[in-house]
Amino acid sequence: MGTAEPEGYLESGLDELGVRFEGSLVNDLMRFLGLLEQWNRAFNLTSIRAPEEMVVRHVLDSISVAGFLQGDSILDAGTGAGLPGIPLALLEKDRRFTLLDSVGKKIRFVRHVVAELGLTNITVEQARVESFQPREAYDTVVCRAFTSLARFVENCGRLVNPDGQLLAMKGKLPRQELADVPPQWRAASTRVVVPGLDASRHVVILERC
Repeated sequence: MGTAEPEGYLESGLDELGVRFEGSLVNDLMRFLGLLEQWNRAFNLTSIRAPEEMVVRHVLDSISVAGFLQGDSILDAGTGAGLPGIPLALLEKDRRFTLLDSVGKKIRFVRHVVAELGLTNITVEQARVESFQPREAYDTVVCRAFTSLARFVENCGRLVNPDGQLLAMKGKLPRQELADVPPQWRAASTRVVVPGLDASRHVVILERC
């Protein structure tokens, strides 16, 4: 990792997404992937190993939802290896992100990345989503292939502000899951295109009625 080829692939993908990558964004994203590759050898944080695939499925996929974020405070529920939270926090420096997961090795990795990259807009929390008790609710709660939409509402609805939103990153349009969303919530789905990814991607926005 860190060769010119994945970096160029990242720059091309960011350009396709309409992202202005001034300053250290590309370098910081590549450093994140380098750390992930390094930790993967010992801790198996993700099954994706090929550098270009990591660029697409980890970074570009995460950043594809940036335009859907709302408000200043964002919770990444079930962040795993820091996805989508770390790429989004690198891109959106003026927003505050909380990255939540219950798995110790993943949280240790996320904390290591935060320290290595000097990310002052990230707070890291180790807890199960069901038992997490934040001091304040969030403007947006995002999850990436974390659970069904109904379970997402059940577990995370209490964590979002009354006028905030839940943001679910999905593959194919989850028609049955949409039908099962509780009636107190309305759902809207949008197809997103991730550069270099030959697979369907959708974002589902859930708001209180």
